[in-house]
Amino acid sequence: MTQRLEPGTAAPDFTLLDQDGASVRLADLRGQKTVLYFYPAAMTPGCTTQACDFRDSISSLQGAGYRVIGISRDEPAKLAAFRERDGLTFTLLSDPDHSVHSAYGAWGEKMNYGKVVEGVIRSTFVLDEAGDISLAQYNVKATGHVARLRKILGIDA
Repeated sequence: MTQRLEPGTAAPDFTLLDQDGASVRLADLRGQKTVLYFYPAAMTPGCTTQACDFRDSISSLQGAGYRVIGISRDEPAKLAAFRERDGLTFTLLSDPDHSVHSAYGAWGEKMNYGKVVEGVIRSTFVLDEAGDISLAQYNVKATGHVARLRKILGIDA
């Protein structure tokens, strides 16, 4: 069973490449509340829906003090194409060996079309300014997730 992170724990450290090939470290995110969301694959229907929901909510999320970062196993070039194609205005990070996914409990066994498979567990984490987890959600749905997250965070729809 994949270990799950709980609110109040320190977010696991990482250094990953963004869509432009620049390194992003967890330490770079301190000082601002951050929504980290893990998704299976860029440019697939569900992941596009979720990313576009974040894109469409970015003003209200930023207005409430949150930055949004998506993490997938895709290479930076594919992330850049995804960002360009769908007009995404937030950072996308590449975790090709899924080590950061694993550290956050966003990789493991899951049900897919009635079969147990190993892969990305669609998950969202809210980090506080100190880099601690204030909210951890696992097995979220692509559709409607951002609206539910905004409600939990107390951000008007």
